[in-house]
Amino acid sequence: MKVSTRGDYASRALLSLALHVNIAAPTSVRDIADRTGLPQPYLEQILLALKGAGLVRSKRGVGGGYVLARSPSEITLGQIVSAVDGPIVAGDFGEPHQDGACDHEGQCVLLAVWADVGHHMRSHLDSFTLADMVERARGTVSAPLAPLS
Repeated sequence: MKVSTRGDYASRALLSLALHVNIAAPTSVRDIADRTGLPQPYLEQILLALKGAGLVRSKRGVGGGYVLARSPSEITLGQIVSAVDGPIVAGDFGEPHQDGACDHEGQCVLLAVWADVGHHMRSHLDSFTLADMVERARGTVSAPLAPLS
């Protein structure tokens, strides 16, 4: 699996908000861009997608900006990546046993494997929350990343 630039930028932006979650006021796009080194115009598009997915809320006008819509412990990397890139899958191969997917030799077996790989990718990304990333960024956790299983 390759995480897209959008998925990486979205994760970095939300990690920035999570690192500053105790600030009462919303954080402007400019501030997030400055803290993360991300391009502001692209970041604005990404934040709109994250808002549409219910991961952030926005406030307009003076003192406006973005805040997390939920606690960092309730937002996973899988949710963030899915919000900007769509469903996390190993490929766009279709589902086994649907629409003639198993009409050719060995095809159904491979479709089942690709579906399983997609499931493992989703599960692994969903095993990391923003709260986990905050702890790692602050150096308060020395545990290694969860092993693939």
